[in-house]
Amino acid sequence: MRLSIIIPAYNEERYLPDCLASIQREIELSAKSEDVEILVIDNASTDRTGDAARAFSNVRVIREDTKGLTCARQRGLAAASGDVLAFVDADTRMPQGWIKQVMGVFKGCAETVCVSGPYIYYDGSAIEGLLVGLYWRTLALPAYWITRYMAVGGNFAARREALLKIGGFDQGIAFYGEDTNIARRLAAVGKVKFYLRLPMYTSARRLHGEGVWRMALKYGANFLSEVTLKRPVTSSYRDIR
Repeated sequence: MRLSIIIPAYNEERYLPDCLASIQREIELSAKSEDVEILVIDNASTDRTGDAARAFSNVRVIREDTKGLTCARQRGLAAASGDVLAFVDADTRMPQGWIKQVMGVFKGCAETVCVSGPYIYYDGSAIEGLLVGLYWRTLALPAYWITRYMAVGGNFAARREALLKIGGFDQGIAFYGEDTNIARRLAAVGKVKFYLRLPMYTSARRLHGEGVWRMALKYGANFLSEVTLKRPVTSSYRDIR
């Protein structure tokens, strides 16, 4: 089973090297039996994002000049050759064992079409870590139990055939709600699984830029809107770099 790791990247020359280094370490340590490719989707960057990615071996850089997260994800879907496509953000750091866990779920259950887990902020404060942990356990996990679908945009993997079956990503969605949208639509063709034991380390830059409560409100409102109205309520977003 072949795995493609897809990283949308807009002006990410600062964070991308640590992300790619963590993925390559994970491949060396725990993915020796897997066939893995890494794709960086340089999404209309105006900095040296492409050069930062090309500095790593076994990384394929694909330019997508239409700016937008879902446009970058869709370009990755079209270019990837894997049976399973993993989508991670450029400011994430992959923990050891992530690939083994993800691929184990897909190999163990043919009906599973998507696997996801929470974020852990590697540069947040202790209080922020506590609040975020409470969010995942007391709000996000119960919401998953009710809906039976949830995906975190920078920490999920899906079967390529399932993504193609539903028509890929909704490129009409700018940012907020895109992960719930893809999880909801994938749930129509198979099982979507969310595990607290499958975290991804990520930067707290948006948490700091938006503020804890404003960010929680935006993500919560767009999750509920996608579940009930099948569309997000927030049409604009701010790039935080």
